Amino acid sequence: MAVHRLICISDTHNRHAELSLPEGDVLVHSGDFTMHGTAEETRAFAEWFVDQSHPHKILVAGNHEHLFEKEPDTARALLPGVHYLQDSGVDLDGVHFRGSPWQPEYGGWAFNLPKGEALARKWRRAPSGLDVLITHVPPSGVMDLITNGIAIGCEALSSELRRIQPRLHAFGHAHESRGVQQTGGWLSINAAICDEHYHVMHQPVIVERNRDGYRAID
Repeated sequence: MAVHRLICISDTHNRHAELSLPEGDVLVHSGDFTMHGTAEETRAFAEWFVDQSHPHKILVAGNHEHLFEKEPDTARALLPGVHYLQDSGVDLDGVHFRGSPWQPEYGGWAFNLPKGEALARKWRRAPSGLDVLITHVPPSGVMDLITNGIAIGCEALSSELRRIQPRLHAFGHAHESRGVQQTGGWLSINAAICDEHYHVMHQPVIVERNRDGYRAID
């Protein structure tokens, strides 16, 4: 099936049942679908996600997804038919997707790495010229502000994006900065659904793909 319409969501934090998703070819979740990363939360989300009607489903873990870091085989077994991407990619009808969950180290969250070279090594694994890059964390300076104007984007990701040059970059993490921007020659989407109080505040971002690139219908 051709990939023409992507439905992008992120940071649903156990509130997935409150969503009404539009139809599309690919459902993309950029992470933080749980609150505490427990097996029970993960199972509940997975049952909902797998049951969605979209022909293709792509998932990246976020910093709340402890089960995916500590017991990856257990977590992945809950997602039959879903493309879970962790420093890996998948081709769908000639469209190459790449996903990664890492973030600059903060507190005791999952998928933490120290700023600098440790993160850069992860981003360098992504090939140049991707169609769609999916990360949980935003790049530094792009829709990465949270309460009180604190920026939580990743500088190493920003640097590597200039090499990767994806046509579309989907992420979340910074709930307060949900939005769509044309950045550096590609379309950037912060698809966070919940606000800073973990209430459902936003709708999914619909992205149409054609021969000229990607266009958000927001």
